[in-house]
Amino acid sequence: MAIQFKIIEHVALITLDAQPSNNTLSVSDLMHLRKTLVACQDDEQVRVIVLTGAGERAFCCGASQKDGLLPTRGHIAGSLKSRETEAEEGSYTRLFDLSDLEVWKPVIAAINGACLGGGLELALQCDLRIAAASATFGLPEVRDATIPAAGGVQYLMRAVPAAHAMKMALTGEPISAEQALHIGLIVELLPQEHLLPAALALAERIAANGPLAVQSIKRLALQTAHMTPRDFVTQAHLHWGLLRDSKDHAEGRVAISEKRSPKYTGA
Repeated sequence: MAIQFKIIEHVALITLDAQPSNNTLSVSDLMHLRKTLVACQDDEQVRVIVLTGAGERAFCCGASQKDGLLPTRGHIAGSLKSRETEAEEGSYTRLFDLSDLEVWKPVIAAINGACLGGGLELALQCDLRIAAASATFGLPEVRDATIPAAGGVQYLMRAVPAAHAMKMALTGEPISAEQALHIGLIVELLPQEHLLPAALALAERIAANGPLAVQSIKRLALQTAHMTPRDFVTQAHLHWGLLRDSKDHAEGRVAISEKRSPKYTGA
């Protein structure tokens, strides 16, 4: 199985494990990954998700070519169907787009090696990215006379300064982990052996907070970025009011008065 999954306390660890092909993902792998993420969103035990790659060579290098699929229908016909149906007919690229899954729990990418093409598109959809010193990052599609199909250019433009994003997209050349840290693509650079422990520790720190508040922060960040201040403040106030009436908020206030750590339940 190329998608390995386990839960540690309140943290779900998803590992992309197709090491002979640098953790490239087949259609079935991508469908499995999507189902796993949805299951994490619906599982109240899970509060944070860590996504990483197996081994030390690669996080993910995009789509696997082992299936050798060719689209059986024209692009417009496939694009008007569900992602799953389109993939079954030979066009897999929309499976890398996770936006339709509405996963509001934070996802941390622990990037252990090459993070290229669709792999970088997956990482860019994670909320936090940390990397091993040996990691590399790139969108090489332009070298094959095509483009990132799951929003890679647009996600990269939102993640790093525009000039750096355009240089990566237009040249197709990879950058090192040190460069990625310098431009803000990742938030931390670590030795390989410290990467996963650091990702899990970060996830545990997030999971210790009110789970509904954490999800609300992510949802507001993603859904209101395009709004005017008047509109995004309205949405923030709405979520604040919903959380004010939650049992977790009451528990947090009691915990402060009793000088103890809160015990949140997600209610």
